[in-house]
Amino acid sequence: MKHAYDAIIVGGGHNGLVAAAYLARAGLSTLVAEARPVTGGAATTETPWGPEFKVTALSYVMSLMPPTILRDLRLKDHGYDVIPMGPSFVPFPDGRSLLTETGDPARDHAQLAAFSAKDAEAMPRYEAWLQGIGDVLSPLLMRTPPNVGSLRPKDLIDQLRLAWGLRGLRTRGTADAVRLFTMSVEDLLNEWFESPEVKGVMSINGVIGTWAGPAEPGTAYVMMHHTIGDVGDGRMGSWGYPIGGMGAVSDAIRRSAEAFGATVITEAPVRKILIKGGRVVGVALEDGREFTASTVVAATHPKTTFLTHVGRDHLPDDFARDIERWRSRSGVVKINLALSELPTFPSSPEADLTGSVELCHSIEYVEQAFQDARSGVAARRPFSDSVIPSTVDRTLCPEGTHIMSMFTQWVPHTWNEEPRTEELDAYADRVIDGYDQLAPGFKASVIHRQVIGPHEMEHEYGLLGGNIFHGELSPDQLFHLRPAPGYADFTTPVKGLYQCSSATHGGGGVTGIAGYLATRRILNDRKRWWNR
Repeated sequence: MKHAYDAIIVGGGHNGLVAAAYLARAGLSTLVAEARPVTGGAATTETPWGPEFKVTALSYVMSLMPPTILRDLRLKDHGYDVIPMGPSFVPFPDGRSLLTETGDPARDHAQLAAFSAKDAEAMPRYEAWLQGIGDVLSPLLMRTPPNVGSLRPKDLIDQLRLAWGLRGLRTRGTADAVRLFTMSVEDLLNEWFESPEVKGVMSINGVIGTWAGPAEPGTAYVMMHHTIGDVGDGRMGSWGYPIGGMGAVSDAIRRSAEAFGATVITEAPVRKILIKGGRVVGVALEDGREFTASTVVAATHPKTTFLTHVGRDHLPDDFARDIERWRSRSGVVKINLALSELPTFPSSPEADLTGSVELCHSIEYVEQAFQDARSGVAARRPFSDSVIPSTVDRTLCPEGTHIMSMFTQWVPHTWNEEPRTEELDAYADRVIDGYDQLAPGFKASVIHRQVIGPHEMEHEYGLLGGNIFHGELSPDQLFHLRPAPGYADFTTPVKGLYQCSSATHGGGGVTGIAGYLATRRILNDRKRWWNR
């Protein structure tokens, strides 16, 4: 293969593949170098128990990928197929259960009223309020953040454009948006609802994948981040299952990139990003091969990119300190199960299980799980955001069996430092026991299980700290601060080196937005350079 390219992508996660597809589409000779044997990063479909059972190892549902990317990259032509999830089902130890987001307002109202008539009346107003803010804030996900505070004419214009784009919020909406970015999801929900059970299930979107309990400031924004997307069906906050698992999404993006002419190599870990005279010139792999390019795009965790592949000697001191301080704690444990049958919940034997099946008894239950982990022990009663994608996708396992994907929290975030195999097994037992108490016989139906803790997420998947977002979605790590002030526009202090990991703006979830925005910046820069 050739060794000179126009652009090289370091890391073949979904954002790296999106960047490769767009650059190749623009006519650049493009190489993707992925360290693992497969591309996709956290969005992969794996077969840990043999070819009969397919599981989505880490990421497990789709939302937020913009129609622009689907159209530009022709992803549906390459196999992208997402089916909207069903309603969320929440069983409780007292024999009651709650079904939400059914698509039938009268049914939703009746379900909520069984727990609180006040909450049932408040829910439509709450959703309308959230929708109003989301309509203004969601376009920001597809917009490169301005360099806030800069006095350069171009940056001032960008800041004015941002302010103009937010004009729809007006005085009250602006105040509400600021509160969303700074308050806890618990405080927000307390203003609208009274039932601990209703608040519990609603708090999940505020803490999912995050080292923060529902009482922590900033979790209201995390909730909003997981609410403003859709899967193309026009419903705010809707999610869906990709047929073939999340790996099918990554595979579709890779096929798109290759169809446009990109070259993808796997088992090709990068040792160094090569720099001469302050400008990137290519990459060196661990096996000794070197590839040259005038543009390199890093889709890896920022600490890997800048502190390992680039090196502090090539970086300004303040930028290096910002990267060193970048937080990507997590405490998440992903548990994948093969089941011999669907669980049956006595609280609702005919329950629709095509959506999420939550282990979440109340908002206090969620908060206690976080406090356990913060104190240094794995949660005694973990919560789990679980789905059974095989209810709609029969390609995943043999007839009569099912796949269950459990995104659980929390263990101490320091568990990324060593495997903790026995403790993780005991933690997984508690999660399974929690479901067994709600659906007797569930534990006996488990045929296989896979437990992936923070250490494996870091060392197998490159997710430092075990954080699936490459960095916490806290207010001080968002928008123009993601991942460092002055570099939220996908550039870096090294000329020709760009970044598009989930630690950049738009990251968090399988969206492709970071890859899309980074390539817009690259192509604009190249156009300016050629027109000089």
